[in-house]
Amino acid sequence: MATTLKFGNGQWATKKGSTLAYNDENNNFKPLPFNFERSTSATRVNKQGLIEVVSNNEPRIDFKDDANGALLLEPSRSNLITYSEDFSDAYWTKSGASVTSGFSSPDGTTKAFKLVEDNNISSHRVNFNSTISLGVVAKHTYSLFAKKGENNFIGILDLASVKGRWFNLNDGTIGEARANAPISSKIEELSNGWYKCSITVEATNSNGNMYVYTSSDGIDSNISYQGDGTSGVYIYGAQLEQGSYATSYIPTQGSVVTRVADVCSDGGNEQVINSTEGVLYYEVSAQDNSITTSVLSISSGSNANSLYSGFSSSSNTIQAQIIVGGVAQTNMSYVVSDRTKFNKVAILYQNNNHKMYVNGVEAVVDTNGSVPSANTFDRLNFDLGQGSFDFYGNVKDVRLYNTALTDAELIALTS
Repeated sequence: MATTLKFGNGQWATKKGSTLAYNDENNNFKPLPFNFERSTSATRVNKQGLIEVVSNNEPRIDFKDDANGALLLEPSRSNLITYSEDFSDAYWTKSGASVTSGFSSPDGTTKAFKLVEDNNISSHRVNFNSTISLGVVAKHTYSLFAKKGENNFIGILDLASVKGRWFNLNDGTIGEARANAPISSKIEELSNGWYKCSITVEATNSNGNMYVYTSSDGIDSNISYQGDGTSGVYIYGAQLEQGSYATSYIPTQGSVVTRVADVCSDGGNEQVINSTEGVLYYEVSAQDNSITTSVLSISSGSNANSLYSGFSSSSNTIQAQIIVGGVAQTNMSYVVSDRTKFNKVAILYQNNNHKMYVNGVEAVVDTNGSVPSANTFDRLNFDLGQGSFDFYGNVKDVRLYNTALTDAELIALTS
């Protein structure tokens, strides 16, 4: 099996405005750059497991879920919390609790605060001093980085919908609902005992208010208890964003900050992409299963002649379609167990021979349908080929083969 274009799989070369494909034969990077754009800075998790800011137009290789890293591509999001790190600011109201600063934080500095319960019988929390205007009634996600102290539990609540969740910072599990259950909850492990905790709620009006609690037991009926004046948890990096899942951290220091979308496109050329037969292989994960259509493609810059594959709008579904002259030649789909985990997918295209392999299984076979004429495909994109249906998620590996592979080779490739 000879690849004509290989992208990722632990081999990453990035610079401002581009990232390169790899050449296995010469053990170096090919002069086949993918164009990359993002006109704002953004954060990633680096090899040391720390949150790191990268500059505008710099691709993000994120190491949160894998030691080999993955290209992180995200939609535009805004952090509506204007003081995301300074919990001592008057922006944050303390009730039954106090905050102290100067503790080791997930970015490798000492920006974390400790939320400490007082010695009264009450709930022990920090929250916005007033509601935030959400601008629209829609799904919103609250997230926060937290680490256990003397207490093992932290609670996050959206006051407007009265929905929230307790999180166990001792074992990284999701606990009881805080008041009422949100739409979804998630806890993700970072380094040095830190977790990213998040809840998604359907806004009941145009206002939002984040309440953060400390607790020794995470039992919601014990929300009011006698504090000891010293116990608490460590907190860092609060975020509120419109959307059904938490994206990467967006730091703020007094105003709303927007991270614009990542755009990666136009890798390869007609010399390395065979239009009449070949295989598109990729290993990717979604950040959430509720995303809409999101694909990779090889094309001529238009979806009139293209092969695209990726996430469909249906839950946990991987799709693939080949279009020639504006007419769909094949339409393949397969349901995986979890799109938020990395899945390996190979799409074989050849005249009257189209196949989809997923995680070592022959998922779909279609023996009807043509392919474009020679030298039609001239680029690989992380979208439909014309700037729509942008791919958002984590890209660990992408490869193009210029010949149709055997079934045994496709099984080995995707296993």
